[in-house]
Amino acid sequence: MILTVTLNTALDITYRVRSLRPHASHRVSEVTERPGGKGVNVARVLAALGHEVTVTGFTGGATGRVVRERLASVPGVADALVPVSGATRRTIAVVDEQTGDTTQLNEPGPMVTPTEWSAFQEAYEDLIPSASAVALCGSLPPGVPVGAYAGLVRTARAAGVPVLLDTSGEALRRGVAARPDIIKPNADELAELTGSHEPLRATQDARRRGAGAVVASLGPEGLLAATRDGRWRATSPASVRGNPTGAGDSVVAGLLSGLIEHLPWPDRLARAAALSAATVQAPVAGEFDPGLYEELRAGVVVTGEASAA
Repeated sequence: MILTVTLNTALDITYRVRSLRPHASHRVSEVTERPGGKGVNVARVLAALGHEVTVTGFTGGATGRVVRERLASVPGVADALVPVSGATRRTIAVVDEQTGDTTQLNEPGPMVTPTEWSAFQEAYEDLIPSASAVALCGSLPPGVPVGAYAGLVRTARAAGVPVLLDTSGEALRRGVAARPDIIKPNADELAELTGSHEPLRATQDARRRGAGAVVASLGPEGLLAATRDGRWRATSPASVRGNPTGAGDSVVAGLLSGLIEHLPWPDRLARAAALSAATVQAPVAGEFDPGLYEELRAGVVVTGEASAA
């Protein structure tokens, strides 16, 4: 079982409009709703790849009930969400059909009390022994300590469970110091963490700060990985257009599935890059077309070299 942690779960709502224009009324051509938050998106992709996944984090209020109802219909995903008194947030994605661009609006999430945070930590500790790997994903809701991910990383490491961290800002800085096995920042998050805007130098610096491996999402430039085993870059043969929401989450799913399947790093990166591109072309986050994924996977180019033994 792979465990994904989404402390700030969401109900993802996607609107499609013909053309998004400021200060104007819009007729929505299509609406979709999905359980969301980064770790939930990761879980859906992992389940589609054939892995058993358990989702934990916080959920509450009427929106939280909808999230749990929708999550129950996702094959291969088990619900271990922890209830809170506040309401689960919503995220709104507005897709411009003419340009393919997406505008994202993210609510902050519910206020989590110290008692609720303690209840989550107990639930997490109970789940860890059954996990083959853990993904800690996304933002922290109000009330959760900024060092929360660092503590969750240490708990997983103490149990011998590999852990991937995908967050940003101070939560990432503190989490890296707890020595996660993998971190997956985007270019801006990596630059904020290290102070360097040169990706290769920044990935190396992030490793020195404590990460076992760093896989940076560089948008159209693909993925850049710095690991104990070597350094690689994975790129797709052509740029793809669509909804980029969830593309990074598919990278996480590709990396985690490759980790527990003991794939070499170039194969993990090729899988992650192809899943990311396939997700961009899907209508909503956390989904991909298997046939398109296989087609894109065949075209991914991975360059780099292994470290000397």
